[in-house]
Amino acid sequence: MTVTIYHNPECGTSRNTLAMIRQSGVEPVVIDYRTNPPSRDRLQQLIADAGLTVRQAIRQKGTPYVELGLEEPTLSDDALIDAMLAEPILINRPFVETPRGTRLCRPSEIVFDILENPDIGPFTKEDGEVIIDAEGKRLV
Repeated sequence: MTVTIYHNPECGTSRNTLAMIRQSGVEPVVIDYRTNPPSRDRLQQLIADAGLTVRQAIRQKGTPYVELGLEEPTLSDDALIDAMLAEPILINRPFVETPRGTRLCRPSEIVFDILENPDIGPFTKEDGEVIIDAEGKRLV
């Protein structure tokens, strides 16, 4: 089973998602989308496969979103995709692809929906939030 994560190692949500994937018994293909952004077609496919609009897939926080005027509601999807490709930090993260589907894993536990083995045992996020307790019960 191939699992791919479009990852930002500086993002806690992305790191937590990657840890959950690994704890499920899979070593994913890890793509740092900031240094190796997807092609236009690939990005559009990720967004479509995740069931999102382009606006839902663009990151605002900690990016040049406002400075680039991307909040303008009349901007086309093509213009937004152009901006995401020019400034990859605008691509929201992490996108994860598995044979069971594609998701933007925000929050990180959304990844359970598409893992072959979502019963990963106890898991605590970096911030201390317990997602799965010692008995294997999901708390979120």
